[in-house]
Amino acid sequence: MKEFTYRIADPNGLHARPAGKLATFAKQFESEVRIKNGEKEADGKRLLALMSLGALHGSELHFCITGEDEDRAKEALEAFCSEQLG
Repeated sequence: MKEFTYRIADPNGLHARPAGKLATFAKQFESEVRIKNGEKEADGKRLLALMSLGALHGSELHFCITGEDEDRAKEALEAFCSEQLG
């Protein structure tokens, strides 16, 4: 299991467009991608699940990646968040 935390920098929070990009990006990995915002948890490969997190500007998303390609997925998702969600 690999984990990392990302703080939402977008003033609009994790709205539909970036959530859709994140879900699409996460789907390329075999590993399970779970994302938490406080007490709420979602499947990182499902747009509606990500939207249900209610992640606003400044929210800390905790990523938990488990599976065969978890090392590669963690590195790629961290880079994606800093490049695409920032």
